[in-house]
Amino acid sequence: MNAPLPKMDHHWLPFTNNRLFKEAPQIFAKAEGVRYWTPDGQKILDGASGLFCCAAGHGRREIADAVHQQIMTLDYTPHFQRAAPISFEFAERLAGILPDGIDRIFFGNSGSEAVDSAVKICLAYHRATGQSQRTRFVSRNWAYHGVNLGGTSLAGMVNNRRDFGAVTFDAVHMRHTWSEEQRFSRGQPETGADRAEDLEEMCRLYGGETIAAVFIEPIAGSIGTVVPPKGYLERIRAICDKYGILLVFDEVITGFGRTGSAFAAQEFAVKPDLITMAKALTNGVVPMSAVAVKGEIQEAVIDAAQGDRPELFHGYTYSAHPVACAAGIAALNIYRDEDLFGRAKALSPKFLDMVFGFRNLPQVADLRGYGMLAGIQLTPGAAPGAKGSTVQRLLFDAGLHIKATGDAVIFAPALSVPEDDMLRMGEILQKVLGRADL
Repeated sequence: MNAPLPKMDHHWLPFTNNRLFKEAPQIFAKAEGVRYWTPDGQKILDGASGLFCCAAGHGRREIADAVHQQIMTLDYTPHFQRAAPISFEFAERLAGILPDGIDRIFFGNSGSEAVDSAVKICLAYHRATGQSQRTRFVSRNWAYHGVNLGGTSLAGMVNNRRDFGAVTFDAVHMRHTWSEEQRFSRGQPETGADRAEDLEEMCRLYGGETIAAVFIEPIAGSIGTVVPPKGYLERIRAICDKYGILLVFDEVITGFGRTGSAFAAQEFAVKPDLITMAKALTNGVVPMSAVAVKGEIQEAVIDAAQGDRPELFHGYTYSAHPVACAAGIAALNIYRDEDLFGRAKALSPKFLDMVFGFRNLPQVADLRGYGMLAGIQLTPGAAPGAKGSTVQRLLFDAGLHIKATGDAVIFAPALSVPEDDMLRMGEILQKVLGRADL
């Protein structure tokens, strides 16, 4: 493989320094298993499952065949007043791996759309139950919930919201759960559960009866894998119950086995009212997302509607796209047949042993991890985010694809990763993070 680079004048890349990219492009031309290839044939190990999407690895023939068959059978149908049989099949399959009772599925096309859909569902539910005064939302500092209007409002990352205040709604933010005393905590930290009391304080300040929902990533992924302290999620659930607030778990990253269970809600034994998901929903093959909702929430919205009008004035042209449903069912088959969720749980100790072996490297300020998801906090650089960008590019040159956010490196290989490849990823990380000259 030695393909020429494409002309780069017209594509505006997202979340990218486009000037820097054009000076030194990093392009993938092929993928298989846990490897990418550049146009000139360089092999790059995938240490981030694409973008936490490809839990079963790349190039899965089972998914490709299912997609091809669906395209040739029914390539597209609207789901406004119409439907495709496969969408009901996929929803039923998803309900089978979700926490009991969270089994009504609303489909979208991205994690951002799932969050916006969940926001609207929460508002619709409260209106349907006579509590239309509940219009305020609670999120956390350092939170990432996508980049549509809902996610921008809920965002706790300053660069994701500072320029877009004109389009945000009423969201207030609790503190994140990380503290200095948690540095190098493996799994759930022992301290920090008291930060859940921020929600109690907000209920006193704004009135718990005005809050529609709390949005939480069970593990804050995009900021660099901040794992919830023991007892924290349980306390958030209890406060939500006390004040009648809906609890939404954003499991776009943690869903589909990343923690060792199908969903983090099951892993941490805390049941929310809604769950958002995307990424590994189709193993990253076709864009798709979903919101899973408790049955009583859907029933309340439907029962409150009058006449023959739609109960929820919300949806997307590509909601429940039949080709995406086919990819999702094929992905679920792989997860089941290869027991990838169980494999993640079994492989996690070795994965975390490797990660926490980086503790004394010159560029490592903190390590965090749970399941098959780890965050490596880098020592401060010349400016915030500069070292993360440098390290990400150096890792690429060394043969490893990793996601960096600011000065945090996020390590999340496919759940199907062969152990030898996982260890090789660790060797590359150790080599780059061991440099003293960054």
